[in-house]
Amino acid sequence: MASSGSLITEEHLLCPICLDVFSKPVSTPCGHNFCMSCITVYWDTTPACLCPVCKEEFPSRPNLKVNTFIAELLLQFKCLRVTNTPTQSSSGQQPVSPGSEVKCDICSNPAVKSCLDCVASFCDGHLESHCIASDLKRHTLVNPLVGLGDKVCRDHHRLMLLFCRNDNLVLCDLCVGLHHASHDVVSVQRGYDDMTHQLGKTEAKVRRMIQERTQKVQSMTESLTKSKTETEGMIKDGTRYVSELVSEIKKTQEELVKVAEEKQKTVEEQAKGLITDMEKEISSLKVTAKKLGDLKDIEDQVCFLKSYPNQSLLPPTMDLSTYSFNRHLAVQHMHKAVRNSISDFRALLDKLKEEIDTFSNSTDASNEAALKYMQQFEVNIVLDHDTAHPMLSLSFDGKQVWYNMGTNLWGTQIQKPNMFTQHLAVVGQRGFSSCRFYFEVYVGQKTEWCLGVSTASLQKSGAIVRSPSCGLWAIWFLLDKFETFTCPGVPVYAGKVERVGVFVDYDGGQVSFFDVVRAAPIYSFNGCLFTEELYPYFNPCDNEYGSNLDPMLIVPVSRQNEQSI
Repeated sequence: MASSGSLITEEHLLCPICLDVFSKPVSTPCGHNFCMSCITVYWDTTPACLCPVCKEEFPSRPNLKVNTFIAELLLQFKCLRVTNTPTQSSSGQQPVSPGSEVKCDICSNPAVKSCLDCVASFCDGHLESHCIASDLKRHTLVNPLVGLGDKVCRDHHRLMLLFCRNDNLVLCDLCVGLHHASHDVVSVQRGYDDMTHQLGKTEAKVRRMIQERTQKVQSMTESLTKSKTETEGMIKDGTRYVSELVSEIKKTQEELVKVAEEKQKTVEEQAKGLITDMEKEISSLKVTAKKLGDLKDIEDQVCFLKSYPNQSLLPPTMDLSTYSFNRHLAVQHMHKAVRNSISDFRALLDKLKEEIDTFSNSTDASNEAALKYMQQFEVNIVLDHDTAHPMLSLSFDGKQVWYNMGTNLWGTQIQKPNMFTQHLAVVGQRGFSSCRFYFEVYVGQKTEWCLGVSTASLQKSGAIVRSPSCGLWAIWFLLDKFETFTCPGVPVYAGKVERVGVFVDYDGGQVSFFDVVRAAPIYSFNGCLFTEELYPYFNPCDNEYGSNLDPMLIVPVSRQNEQSI
């Protein structure tokens, strides 16, 4: 192993093309060294295959392989750089503070070196064996490292200086070459910077969400206080107003009865007097009628004239034209006025009852307002054919998906990298982040389906673990009830729906599902922390429960609900 007094410097390990430390160093037949990617790109862009340094031309492109000697030399140089930089470890951690010095793993005295092969730290006395024993001399020693076991690869006894973004793992260089060659690998420092930056963004987002919810709680508390005061005032005034009204109605009722009875009594007395007088006149007129009859029977003209009285033949009587007794008409008029007034009063009561009913059902009005608010964020959703399970069929425009019963398409389709292989699912072509979006789906009379949004990294090959961290926020309908995909067996809503609205507030951490026809909320995921783009997720399910071969259909908000599509 090269010592700290070696003449090798970083300049000896720089690629002549990219002027950076070698990455997968290779040697050309003329003896010059380059990064494999650098020399490959250089030869791809030049008409002749020659050395960029000495310009020696090769008759055919050499089959280059990684120079293991230079790679080992490069690794040891990195270790030497760690040894010569006591203020910071190679893993990107901060220098050891005075209160947390590294102890010898044998005697607990202050350590002077850490051995990457032994994965242990040693003081001067216990390090002596590494300077004497031939096998131990080949071990790699670096300045004391805090938490050495977490910084050394257990498989290759090398410092873990690299970070794989694909698998979220800290690795040594050999791990990268063996298992992560095609992955996005960066230095630990770069990974640390990226992750702390992401952590900072998430932390800021959490603080913002806390602030928003704190303000919302404060606003709701103030609204509740005002609502309580207004409610108490409304009950007090309403009770008083209605009581006063009831009292007035009772007084009016009593007055109506009293006036009607008194009027009827007066009328009856007047009528009784008139009837008596007219009965007397009738008796007198009957006597007169008899006298006139007798007079009429005298046939002798002289006797008739002698018998004819000098005064009027008619007795004195009342002038009936001055008496108009139609009191019942006045009563009918009053009766009609009472009916009309009661009808008007009932109309006012009905209007008041409507206001009370509206107030009682204000939640429904709020739901309709909430649905209209969500619908303004409608986006155009098109399903991605490349992600669809082979047992699913999609319409040409990507707006419908259904289970293709009895047709085995596995043998006719080439399995694609992003295809669902177990779940009968498909996702949208477009992902969404840092925004609000909404779409509606017609499910009609289907007996089973699953709908929601998922992350791009959702497990598509094999089964999806039904847990809150699986990256899928969806509701699952089965026969007559709903459950969430992440909590199987826990009902969250009952009843069937025909049209479902899906609303996502990415920054607000919310995924909500609505029964569009009834303007009723089905379920909401709240307080979510999204770190990836979200894609609409559709699963029409199989025909296990029957009547489930109809498609799930993406419909525009403006389209009216139909009984059959």
